[in-house]
Amino acid sequence: MQLMEAVVGRKNMTEAYNRVVGNKGAPGVDEMTVYDLKPYLQKEWSRIKEELLAGRYTPLPVRRVDIPKASGKGTRMLGIPCVIDRLIQQALNQILQPLYDPGFSPHSYGFRPERKPHQAVLQAKTYVSEGRRWVVDMDLEKFFDRVNHDVLMARLARKIKDKRVLKLIRAYLQAGMLEGGLVSQRVQGTPREVLFLPSYRTSSWMNWIRNWRNEGTRSAAMRMTAISMCGPSGLGNEFWHRLRGLWKRG
Repeated sequence: MQLMEAVVGRKNMTEAYNRVVGNKGAPGVDEMTVYDLKPYLQKEWSRIKEELLAGRYTPLPVRRVDIPKASGKGTRMLGIPCVIDRLIQQALNQILQPLYDPGFSPHSYGFRPERKPHQAVLQAKTYVSEGRRWVVDMDLEKFFDRVNHDVLMARLARKIKDKRVLKLIRAYLQAGMLEGGLVSQRVQGTPREVLFLPSYRTSSWMNWIRNWRNEGTRSAAMRMTAISMCGPSGLGNEFWHRLRGLWKRG
């Protein structure tokens, strides 16, 4: 069975439906709520499934919403997909997650099954008890606004061989954003609500950070940030300067 057939399989779609309805959430540009989803699928699912299998499905634009940041400084832009696209994204995520999760760093706790951010905090406490007092705290600022579509697709294509799935993912990355009645096209970045993206983000930078474990550091990543804890101060300074150099080159 190819990936797209697995995505639209009855069992996978039923699980995705239950998750999307359970999560509720605001409607997208079509103003459809999760409570409208079931009757819509009863009428339209055969057509949507056929388009997905044929590689012809086109996502709707996302709806832009700006919400205040928790820090109180500025706002955070959200792109809210319509409910049917959240359903398809969830179905995609359920199939893709098992392909990528085994290769993730064991010290990554964000956006992964059976893992939570508070586990990263507990791991950090363990490092402190081991005598590691120097902490390098890192944050991928504006990651979602700067995602390079070609780089992301090249990484995904290493494991995904179904061209229909790759085409669908790119369509979601490039879906326009509705604001003030106008749709703007997206050439880089992606709405943070795209369900199959966050785990890629966490894994991509943890792959670099975990190389330092053999040099005396210990790491833990959770959602937007990661920390690496070192024993000697010299090692902490070296790690920090090499990390800054990497970011400047990137």
